[in-house]
Amino acid sequence: MTTRTRFVHLLTGFLLLACTGFLYPAKYRAETARAKSSSCDSPAYRQFDFWVGDWDAYDFGGSAIVARVRVQRTLDGCALLEDYQDTGGQHGQSFSIYDASRKVWHQTWVTNRGRLLVIEGSFSDGEMVLSGNETTGTGGTVVRGTWKPIEGGVRETGVASQDGGKTWQPWFDLVFRPHHERTKDQKHTTH
Repeated sequence: MTTRTRFVHLLTGFLLLACTGFLYPAKYRAETARAKSSSCDSPAYRQFDFWVGDWDAYDFGGSAIVARVRVQRTLDGCALLEDYQDTGGQHGQSFSIYDASRKVWHQTWVTNRGRLLVIEGSFSDGEMVLSGNETTGTGGTVVRGTWKPIEGGVRETGVASQDGGKTWQPWFDLVFRPHHERTKDQKHTTH
């Protein structure tokens, strides 16, 4: 094989590698960028965005902070991640996502106390309503949470039913207000 033939083979191989190694990934990157930008762009994915923020949580009607709650968009805007830390030491996190294939919202909630709650539902009339079954040591409970924007924040109410949803009892009622850093002295007073 002559030097010229080796050079032609080498050049041909280099060009093949260049075409497959450099052009394909550019095409792949462009397709991935298009898929990424359109995968969660529909308005349904933004229905729960009113909850996004850094919040101080209060019992409804109360003035003492009961928890710090941070809710952020994650996974390229396809999900919401909630990080909840209450003043009693409970730490929980949830993922909320719109399941476009079923046209429902889904939330999975877990805590540092081994609790798991899976709830689903929809956004209607300006409220997000999610419900599901919670299994505890005392049996099954149907729970329902409702989130709605209010002036200056978000209100979340929870109700529970021991009879399959025939009757409901209050579970919790929280108001989320934007978090403000407080001095050491302010942390021990109410506002």
